[in-house]
Amino acid sequence: MFTHEHDEIRRTTERYIEEQVNPHVLEWEAAGIFPAHELFKGLGDLGLLGITKPEEYGGLGLDYSYQLAFAESLGRMTCGGIPMAVGVQTDMATPALARYGSDQLKRDYLAPAIAGDQVACIGVSEPGAGSDVAGIKTTARRDGDDYLINGQKMWITNGTQGDWVCLLCVTGGPNDDKAKHSNKSLIVVPLDAPGVNRETKLDKLGQRSSDTAIIFFDNVRVPATNLIGEEGQGFTYQMQQFQEERLFLAASILQAMERVYDDTVEYTRERQAFGKGVIDNQYVQFTLAELKTELEAARALTYQATADLVAGRDVTLNASMAKLKTSRLARTLTDTCLQFWGGQGYMAESSPAQFYRDLRLHSIGGGADEIMLQIIAKKLGLRSR
Repeated sequence: MFTHEHDEIRRTTERYIEEQVNPHVLEWEAAGIFPAHELFKGLGDLGLLGITKPEEYGGLGLDYSYQLAFAESLGRMTCGGIPMAVGVQTDMATPALARYGSDQLKRDYLAPAIAGDQVACIGVSEPGAGSDVAGIKTTARRDGDDYLINGQKMWITNGTQGDWVCLLCVTGGPNDDKAKHSNKSLIVVPLDAPGVNRETKLDKLGQRSSDTAIIFFDNVRVPATNLIGEEGQGFTYQMQQFQEERLFLAASILQAMERVYDDTVEYTRERQAFGKGVIDNQYVQFTLAELKTELEAARALTYQATADLVAGRDVTLNASMAKLKTSRLARTLTDTCLQFWGGQGYMAESSPAQFYRDLRLHSIGGGADEIMLQIIAKKLGLRSR
């Protein structure tokens, strides 16, 4: 699936990370924020924020295999928060806009996001509706040529620095079981609009260099032309958008897990216990061998799902499996490796500790493990309805 062009994207991404990101990660982790506009502008200048987006808006117009190469390379960062923030820009806030937005909407918001001149957010989760997307309550009521938006969104990555949010909200009709999939829309909302409050920055267990906010909307007025596609199709658009999001999330942590694994092999070779290297214990050897096997299986599944997407096949099943597998493996691998490091693994600066904190989110964000299992069970015909 990979060519010289894929390798060039990997090399460009990894060089930028080594020069512009990793030297500053500890500082940004301590500060609880990274300079999103500065970093995204650098990625945009390299053409890395619009790999699959249309060329007429500044993108490269390539298929998703190239985005996979980029996402996987982001795992070379020595933290998990910044890759997540980048993924929000490329694979969560902009796919529906690129597919269904008007030409003017793409010029005003998609093109600047591709260039790195604007930072984007995705606004789906709410305090009472995380994985239950259909349960959101934020409303957008039509008022002449505008929408009036009221409600709140929770756990919004890039929330304190973002320029706009791709907002999923209820735009008409009752929000009951019969209508909940057809009464929602996606709307681009500038975050400097009157009535937007995003001062509440959340204090998280991990991914600390990535800013996450609660965003409140109090009679926020936006033009009706900011609607993405058709009114009432937002739930459908968001479900489509989730497939790319889940592939990105799966791919972006493969290298991070590999880093933890490689660091653990090296550390257990050096660390002595009871007169021999820790790695000389058969249990440690066998456990590491199995973890490496699981990692390569997760990589293969992610690659297969990407190949399916590129071929135009329905990737709902394989993307959900890849998201589930990588997320659960991240929990097992980081926890096991941290244990093999002993007390040193519990130190904040160790790679097992860093990614133990950061990758734990992947079993929650982008659809919790339990949601992935529901989707997989349905696709396999295991559910009666």
